[in-house]
Amino acid sequence: MIAKFKETTVFYTDTGKGSCVVLLHGFLENSSMWTSLTKEISKRNRVVCIDLLGHGKTGCTGYIHTMEEMAEAVKAVLKKVKIRRAIFIGHSMGGYVSLAFAKKYPKNVKGICLMNSTTMADSEERKKLRKRANNMAKENYETLVTMSISNLFAEHMRTKLSKEIEKVRKQALQTPVRGYIAASEGMCLRSNEEKPLQTIEKRLLITGKQDPILNYDTVVKEAKRTHTPLVELPNGHMSHLEATIELHKALANFIKPR
Repeated sequence: MIAKFKETTVFYTDTGKGSCVVLLHGFLENSSMWTSLTKEISKRNRVVCIDLLGHGKTGCTGYIHTMEEMAEAVKAVLKKVKIRRAIFIGHSMGGYVSLAFAKKYPKNVKGICLMNSTTMADSEERKKLRKRANNMAKENYETLVTMSISNLFAEHMRTKLSKEIEKVRKQALQTPVRGYIAASEGMCLRSNEEKPLQTIEKRLLITGKQDPILNYDTVVKEAKRTHTPLVELPNGHMSHLEATIELHKALANFIKPR
């Protein structure tokens, strides 16, 4: 299904009935990453999965996709399907978009789970790495994506999950170079969003102890600083593939009414 946003269309799926859960994928991913989780939680909830700008079947709107603009695209989908409030679960970049949505539309957010994600803005070093990658994307995109995807997984999982990694790589290569650069530029522009997270009563951080992207100790400190419950998993940045069962249990517990 599609919703209109600016000069493009936003692809989404809408499954199940009940209290709504919105699933937002990460950088170089698309809504298909949530297939197995959707099967589980749609038994009791309405689940909306959205392809963010420049990813999956959703087009680009410009050469920089800020997290705020992506949040506006999400809002366009929710307006079309007549959803007023929802719980948001965002993986990596999807968490950044969830925070931008909560800041812009706080009354529409029932809860937020940052899965392998953070409220913190990019460090200067991280911004430089993104800029360097953007330049490489213009010259040797396939090599860049191949390296990037492998580096998301804990080292000891790379052989065990080789088939899954190859599948993720192929899906990532479907993201156009323009979509890659626009999202990367948008992530560079993020500000610290600890305060918006703390305004949400129902909140959760999920981290991998061996996440190569987000430092585990830093996330633990972030959870304490923001008084946010933390679920620690024994994996890298890709919890939905590296620790599927544990992740599903944690998310089911987060979603259920209290």
